[in-house]
Amino acid sequence: MVFGCFKKKGKAGSKSLDELKRDIVIDDHEVPLETLLNRYSTSVTAGITESDAAQRLSRDGPNALTPPKQTPQWVKLCGSVFGGFNFLLWCASIASGIGYYMDVTTSEDDVPKDNLYMAVILATVVSVTGLFDFYQDRKSGSLMDSFANMIPPKTLVVRDGQTKEIEVKELVVGDLVRFRGGDRVPADLRVTLARGLKVDNSSLTGESDPQTRNTKFTSKNPLETKNLCLFSTSVLEGSGEGIVVLTGDRTVVGRIAALTTQVDSGPTPLAKEISHFIKIISVVAFTVGIAFFALALVYEYPIIKAIVFFMGIVVANVPEGIVPTVTVALTLTAVKMRKKFCLVKKLQAVETLGSTSTICSDKTGTLTQNRMTVTHLWFDGEIRDAEVLPPNDHFRGEKKYGQNESYQKLMRCATLCSRSHFRVPEYDVPLAKRVVNGDASEVAIMRYCEMIRGDGQVDEYRKQFPKLSEIPFNSTNKYQVSLHPMQNQNQNLLVMKGAPEKILKICSTYYQNGETKNVSKKFEKEFVKAYETLGSYGERVLGFCDLELNPNKYPLGFQFDTENVNFPIKNLRFLGLIAMIDPPRPGVPEAVRVCQNAGIRVVMVTGDHPITAKAIATQVHIIEEDEDVTQIIDHDPKYNTANDEIYGKGRLRKTSAIVVHGEQLATMSPKTLKTIVTNYQQIVFARTSPAQKLQIVEAFQEAGNVVGVTGDGVNDAPALRKADIGIAMGIAGTDVSKQAADMILLNDNFASIVTGVEEGRLIFDNLKKSIAYTLTSNIPEITPFMSYVLLGLPLPMSIVAILMIDLGTDLWPAISFAYEVPESDIMQRAPRNPKHDNLVNKRLVMFSYMQIGAIQACAGFTTYFVLMMSNGWFPKDLLGISEQWENKYIEDLEDSYGQQWSYEARKSLESSCYGTFFFTIVVTQWADLLASKTRKNSLVMQGLENQSLNGAMIFTVFLSTFVLNTPYVNTVLGVQAFRIEIAFLALPYALIIVFYDEWRKFCVRKWPSGYVYKETYY
Repeated sequence: MVFGCFKKKGKAGSKSLDELKRDIVIDDHEVPLETLLNRYSTSVTAGITESDAAQRLSRDGPNALTPPKQTPQWVKLCGSVFGGFNFLLWCASIASGIGYYMDVTTSEDDVPKDNLYMAVILATVVSVTGLFDFYQDRKSGSLMDSFANMIPPKTLVVRDGQTKEIEVKELVVGDLVRFRGGDRVPADLRVTLARGLKVDNSSLTGESDPQTRNTKFTSKNPLETKNLCLFSTSVLEGSGEGIVVLTGDRTVVGRIAALTTQVDSGPTPLAKEISHFIKIISVVAFTVGIAFFALALVYEYPIIKAIVFFMGIVVANVPEGIVPTVTVALTLTAVKMRKKFCLVKKLQAVETLGSTSTICSDKTGTLTQNRMTVTHLWFDGEIRDAEVLPPNDHFRGEKKYGQNESYQKLMRCATLCSRSHFRVPEYDVPLAKRVVNGDASEVAIMRYCEMIRGDGQVDEYRKQFPKLSEIPFNSTNKYQVSLHPMQNQNQNLLVMKGAPEKILKICSTYYQNGETKNVSKKFEKEFVKAYETLGSYGERVLGFCDLELNPNKYPLGFQFDTENVNFPIKNLRFLGLIAMIDPPRPGVPEAVRVCQNAGIRVVMVTGDHPITAKAIATQVHIIEEDEDVTQIIDHDPKYNTANDEIYGKGRLRKTSAIVVHGEQLATMSPKTLKTIVTNYQQIVFARTSPAQKLQIVEAFQEAGNVVGVTGDGVNDAPALRKADIGIAMGIAGTDVSKQAADMILLNDNFASIVTGVEEGRLIFDNLKKSIAYTLTSNIPEITPFMSYVLLGLPLPMSIVAILMIDLGTDLWPAISFAYEVPESDIMQRAPRNPKHDNLVNKRLVMFSYMQIGAIQACAGFTTYFVLMMSNGWFPKDLLGISEQWENKYIEDLEDSYGQQWSYEARKSLESSCYGTFFFTIVVTQWADLLASKTRKNSLVMQGLENQSLNGAMIFTVFLSTFVLNTPYVNTVLGVQAFRIEIAFLALPYALIIVFYDEWRKFCVRKWPSGYVYKETYY
């Protein structure tokens, strides 16, 4: 085996990803201390020499985390400006520029600047949206910076027998380090001396309770053994010394940092959809463009003109407004989610949550309150529900047991036998939020006692019975004792609490129903039954006992000695049990149920104990109550865990629910894990390591799931990074977890995820509607060019008019879909299947192009021909006339009545045609806007409460009127006003669109598997 001090310092990235995914394997905590000292040539009193330290520092490198290779900012900028759909728009912009250049170089006459305007405007739009995306990514910050902030700058080390302070980065393996409460552990250490030492490992292991550390080897798992302190964890109390066994990238946190920076979730589901959309539009645009290039050659157009036609068709097929529409829609949704306590760091993550099919949730602080709370009491032989402490309000409920003598004595013991206290009086603050000093269990009991006694009454009660002496809790005795005078009874009181089995052993009597009785076999059985029942709830249980001391032997004023105990600590009187748990957050069970109804599987992945995890999972509906649960917790020698296991055989019983211990997960084959995530619907993974959390996420992703992960600790960072969407906690979350995540829950409440899921599904639906609306106008925009090339008609609409639609009248309406309310079934349907339910699919393209788009094109040509006929040009006489129409040297072109038209008069009429066609598309797009509000619901059911969309319709009226009638503006844009009666011809087509789509949606609702559904439900 190779150990830390013999390994060459390499960059974090030099370790293979597969190696980092495996749990750390060392034996520095298992071997006898003498063996360890010999291995690292060190001493528990003098440490190593300065010369040894210099050699090891040179060989192993500094005790610091190696930053990964960073992508240059200019590369990220180019990706934002030129990547994705922007690339297609750049192609359209360049094509327009080339088209203008060809026109200029091949024509001696003045050339229309339509293509030039198109090129400049497209380049501007794409650049602005690309820069906005780059700005959003820049705000994400550096992940390694947050890891670096966890490392203390200096530490105390013993070298050559002398204690000195050095920078943490100068530590080497074998160094003897001294630390105390308030410090951060400067490396992975083997503890050689501990004085009441407790550390906070929550950021690395998920354990919310302070962890005792001493010199004893208690587990092969380096994360759980009591004789190791881990790099970057906090020392809560006590002091200690230890030998450095791992430094820098080789430490537990170093491996997590390297793993976090190397894994990547890949492109988001929305990015994949945009890429799919690009392929569809590209194929359509280039297919149609090439077809018309070929037709232009067949019709004997010059090659240069045929190329210009080709580029015009390509540009006309590209929906120029899509990029700003998608960007603004995602931004607006992100703002909405921010108001609902969901902070989105990456815009595309807005939609990802809506696509999520599995959520792997941490337990502590996400599903639960991260606050121990008294839940059950056992006295007078019965388990009783404790009064519930409201998390955000003052207690106003009934105090149920106040008159019971047994309860009064239990409360007296719980109030006095405690080292916890309120930091300052905060009676205006809800009790659950007041700051209490003490460990988690004592704080829970303190809050419960204060709730029962009233604000400030615990301190008043303690003043009546001041503490004379105390034996603090320790891991050897497993109890805490304090002594108090009872002035009114002229005697002293001993109170004790501790591990229930320990408390029972030192009690010879118990108090029940107002009487003190001798402990009997029957009572012991009742005790065991109650203790096991409370333990099965996943609750932490403490036993309480007391003894009213003999006033003759221990009178008031007696000097109690806790070093050489001179008072009884046996034959005490048992009072009862108090059980507590970190309870579920309010609203979480309902939120989990909503997720399940929406087809989302919620999986618990925690570092906590399997019993506690299963209990909480049952309370929040991750595991259904009374469900038969397969439990893979202990090693069973009957099974060879290295073999692939089959669902329904051996350990994998044919049930819906399963609980898997991390130690058993470590021995499973990848195929067995895939079998578990595929076949079980209710899953709890307990005692998991950071590498295992990542392994679990990958297993779900390989099974075809879109995976969301919630977490708050450093140990969650690799999984958060790998997940399709990582969700960190805003209050309790570490900086590392926030940097690794895509979204942050500002209130740390799982229930907020439901909001995110609904908003994610809504934005996907609304983007579909927006794209369907935008693509529809492509057909009436393309067909004028097709008629010009194929039929030789005077051009019905100009490129500038197309731009005015795509980036003018269509833009606000397309963006306004971001404000559309959800349809009624949004949280009842299953998550979309990314393989089949695409943002843009065949049905959407066919519906937009061949149905609604075709109706709009008919409307446009109707108004075009009516305008032409009203000016003397019948349709039959317009066929094949385009070459003569555009010849500026023909000043006497005759219409159907024989009237002669000059070139200037023809161009003036053409401008009116542009205006007519433009306004007709605007009118029919109003109808399309209303039709696109829903995919399934009737417009009547959905209503018109989207004020942004309503405003967009009014905006398009004013904008189109302004464009058509404002001098100079209409000249620059090449459009002119026309008679109002012609505009009314577009209204019947608008009504046809609305009524046709209402009929379509009726058929979709009435026959959900019928022909209309299959062909038109996009």
